[in-house]
Formats: sequence, structure tokens, C-alpha cells
Amino acid sequence: MTTLRTKVAEIEANMAKVMLGKPHVIRACVVALLSGEHLLLEDVPGVGKTLAGKATARSVDGKFARIQFTPDLLPSDITGNNIFDARENRFEFHAGPIFNNIVLADEINRAPPRTQAALLEAMSDHQVSVDGTSHPLPRPFLVIATQNPFEYEGTYVLPESQLDRFLLRISMGYPARESEREVLTSHRRGEPVESLGSVADTEQIRALQAAVREVKVEESLVDYLLEVVTRTRNSPDLSVGVSTRGALLWYRAVQAFAFAEGRDYAIPDDVKRLAVPVLSHRVLARGSVQGGQREAVEGIIGRIVADTPTPV
Repeated sequence: MTTLRTKVAEIEANMAKVMLGKPHVIRACVVALLSGEHLLLEDVPGVGKTLAGKATARSVDGKFARIQFTPDLLPSDITGNNIFDARENRFEFHAGPIFNNIVLADEINRAPPRTQAALLEAMSDHQVSVDGTSHPLPRPFLVIATQNPFEYEGTYVLPESQLDRFLLRISMGYPARESEREVLTSHRRGEPVESLGSVADTEQIRALQAAVREVKVEESLVDYLLEVVTRTRNSPDLSVGVSTRGALLWYRAVQAFAFAEGRDYAIPDDVKRLAVPVLSHRVLARGSVQGGQREAVEGIIGRIVADTPTPV
């Protein structure tokens, strides 16, 4: 167990070599990886969203693919399709880029909903169905998606069903001045991430994911988590509360965060720190447009958590 925890620290330290001043984003990437779930990174262009996906992928010795989402991207461009082989007189499946361990879905909201939906089965069931045949995806499997929430022309709002597949939604934020100075210096000769080496292989990641599932979450913490979920459903400020899937993913994120902190048990602060990034994209404020009023929704979640008695 100690060796596995050391491996988590190695992954984070490796990513920090190129992701300067972004410890919260690094931890979010690691929590998603350890949970076996997926991550949505939001912010304006040029703050390191794509870099975060590349740094995660290069830190793990697995297969990586970047898919640039565009309005003309087709579902088969993601999943693959059956192509007729005239010599064999049969159809043969040609796998798409989704068949990799880590997939960077860049600017996911630039593709139409039909294309976005091609990710749903892959993200939920770790498989892709084409012409009635299911094809399993490799393990581990992680989707890191990016989007600019402030640009609406030429974009499509992610539907609730798609948002619900992401474990966390994280805003990158601007770096501190000193960190930005380091970025200017380190990037003057090119992209440092391109020379970043791996510090873990896929077998070690699978072992880490298995260890995370063994992290203890006391019954009092489970009740606390469910009480917050129930309050989102009954809140007069929200028209849509957290689903059962959302509660389960919150539980898994808590386990992964505790493990990354070097513990085999969760504490109330783990639950609190993950409430907004796990829950805010699963609810809707009353009177808000879909995908809008992010700050308002995060404020509502924060107040609900603050008003819910913390277990001792």
C-alpha cells in the first residue's frame, strides 16, 4: 500500500514539472484517474486545459489519443466503424481513437449532440457498440474533456446526460504571477510536455484503482453525503437535484482524494472539498438557462454543504 501511495506522489510530481502553479488541477486529474472516471476542464483558451490532458497521458505509459471536436466530426470518427474487406468477403471493425487508455476530447462542445453522444456508452460502460456488436475498451480508460464556457457561437451546450458522465468539473483559472513567469521561461524553446516521461504503467494504475476502492468511508460520512444530496433535491433554489449516479461518483471521488492524501480512510473535509466540483454540473438553478449561471449554482451547493451538520 505504501508503494502505491508513493506512485501517486510520483505522478503528481511528474505533472507538476510542466503544469506550473496548478496543484488543484493536477489533483483533479489524479482523482479522476484513480477513480476510473472522467474529467471536464473548463476555462478560456490558453490557460492549460490541453496541457493538463497531455501531462496526465504522458505520466502514464499507456495509449493516448487526442480528438479535436469540430462541427463536422461524426460519431464513427470517434468509435470506429465496420469496413468491408473484399478479399475476405466480410466486414471488419476498425477501432476509432476512443480505443485508448487516455483520451483527450478537446473542445468537446464544438461537436453537435449526436457526436457528443458517441461518448456516452464508452464513458459509462467502458465499451462501444457498433452495428449491434459490443467492443470492450482498454483498462484503465479515462476521458479528459475541455471546453470554453464563455464562447457560444459555433458551440453546443453539453446535455445533462453527458455532463453526468464526468466525475469532476474543474475551472483552470489564471496562474499566479511567479508561476506565469516560470511558464514564459520554460516554454521559450518549445513545449516541455513533449519530453515528459512516464512514471507509471497501466498495470500499476489498475492496482491503484483497486486500492482506492478499499478506502474506508464511515457510515456517518455516507449519511452526511446523502443528506447533502437530499437537500439539493429539496432546495427551493434548484430545479434539478443530484442523481443517484452523482451520489455514487461523489463517494468514489472521496475515496480517491483520501488515497491521494496518503490515507486509507476518508474524513469530512474530503467530502466538503469535492462537493462543488462533483455536484455543481449535476444540478440546475431555478430560472437558469442550461449551462448558465455556474457561479450561482456553485454558491448554492456551497451553502447547502455549509448548512448541513458535519459528522464528528
